[in-house]
Amino acid sequence: MAVASPLCTWLVAACMSRTVMAVSGDQPQQPGLRSGRWARKRMARAKAMCESLSVMPGYGSSLVSFCGSSLQGLSSCLAFEPCQEYYSCKDPPLFGENCFSLFGSKGLKVGRRQRRVNHASGKAMAVAVQPAKDVGLKKKTLKKQRRVVVTGMGVVTSLGHELDPFYNNLLEGVSGVTEIETFDCTDFPTRIAGEIKSFSTDGWVAPKFSKRMDKFMLYLLTAGKKALADGGMSDEVQRELDKAKCGVLIGSAMGGMKVFNDAIEALRVSYKKMNPFCVPFATTNMGSAMLAINLGWMGPNYSISTACATSNFCILNAANHIIRGEADVMLSGGSDAAIIPIGLGGFVACRALSQRNNDPTKASRPWDTNRDGFVMGEGAGVLLLEELEHAKQRGAKIYAEFLGGSITCDAYHMTEPHPEGTGIVLCIEKALSQSGVAREDVNYVNAHATSTQSGDLKEYKALLHCFGQNPELRVNSTKSMIGHLLGAAGAVEAVAVIQAIRTGWIHPNVNLEEPDKDVDLRVLVGPTKERLDIKVALSNSFGFGGHNSSILFVPYK
Repeated sequence: MAVASPLCTWLVAACMSRTVMAVSGDQPQQPGLRSGRWARKRMARAKAMCESLSVMPGYGSSLVSFCGSSLQGLSSCLAFEPCQEYYSCKDPPLFGENCFSLFGSKGLKVGRRQRRVNHASGKAMAVAVQPAKDVGLKKKTLKKQRRVVVTGMGVVTSLGHELDPFYNNLLEGVSGVTEIETFDCTDFPTRIAGEIKSFSTDGWVAPKFSKRMDKFMLYLLTAGKKALADGGMSDEVQRELDKAKCGVLIGSAMGGMKVFNDAIEALRVSYKKMNPFCVPFATTNMGSAMLAINLGWMGPNYSISTACATSNFCILNAANHIIRGEADVMLSGGSDAAIIPIGLGGFVACRALSQRNNDPTKASRPWDTNRDGFVMGEGAGVLLLEELEHAKQRGAKIYAEFLGGSITCDAYHMTEPHPEGTGIVLCIEKALSQSGVAREDVNYVNAHATSTQSGDLKEYKALLHCFGQNPELRVNSTKSMIGHLLGAAGAVEAVAVIQAIRTGWIHPNVNLEEPDKDVDLRVLVGPTKERLDIKVALSNSFGFGGHNSSILFVPYK
């Protein structure tokens, strides 16, 4: 029996669906309908159509089966002639007996009664078909993958709102952690944070919005527009953009907590006292939406919220939109502003925060033996991602190239990392594989390291598992100076990574005074900045829920 070709299988499948529909009642049949003049005319037309089909070279005939024996239903949807194997058939066929066929048997008489029995019972019959010559499988054209580059950056942090002052402070080991001043937190066991002391939206956000919006949206809009300005996206340049291929994907872990909290307080008095914008301005997606509305960008627009891994998820997805050709330009990153009573109180209740209130600048100390929890931070980071040829065409400066990344889930615990770091290792290895990067090429890692007892070591061991054979590997944590910016952490740390690529300097790990016994200081950056010719840089971000993310940047060449 010959092997069935894909086309033969498709033709018979079409026939089967037509016949089964007729039998099941979708196309009512009249029981007992005889093969009279009308049926013979249909067979004649079917035979004529068959003669117009050519035989596809390289395919043998096919022996296939179909259910039911409705001559009318089959001949109306499929027209073909039995192939030579059918006429020379000597062995019993796969289904039925005596080589019975729709086309009648050659040299074999089948009575009227037998035909009626077959028709009523739906007995399976073997049919040999040959595919048409002009219907073939089209080969998928391989396209060269579009490359993604970073052409602009914007930040709002406790160490500065401009790129160079922000990174220079990091290089000098300056801490942005201070006592909280926005509200009275005397009764809280933690009274310190990476709080932004001075911030103005002048020139970036319209006054009518700056009075109503939550801080996370104000940080987002400001950082986003600063990234555009840094990328040379003037009004004139933006007028030339295809707005349908420009998008915004900036996320938030906590959203508009202050706006929502204020609405609850107002509701205690009366619903009439509530801010009519409290619902839209509290949602995590509205920051991206408002920025897109302001710019008129009509491409991909949404937000992702995966706790403290939010920014990396957004950056990776934004880059994928560009790679797939759905966008040429994407603003991507994260923003959070949770240093308010309910935010601070919530993390205190989790017993996750440092209580080193008497020495705020020493509180965030990743990998140090005396670490006692993370320090909350706030702010925003936004990258201007662009398709390489699009960036070159408009003459944009290119800071670095985005290679790719990966996301995984620990599937273990709501807040604790997997004891073996399984999800982290899987995430890093997938990122390397999908980006086509060799382990030995990664010589710089900006770690998630938040200054917690279990999290720091789990990530460190995962890094050694993946890159332990690389003597050039250097690892640091930006959180040692600005605290943990929650959903904005990954984006601000991506800016630090790109600045390291750009300047050739990596910032120190501050407060690493008594390293944990399980860490090797030859891997961790010391208390002062270091020179490093970065080959490939990796940035990790992990979040509650077991969310893991790793993204990769390289110098543009």
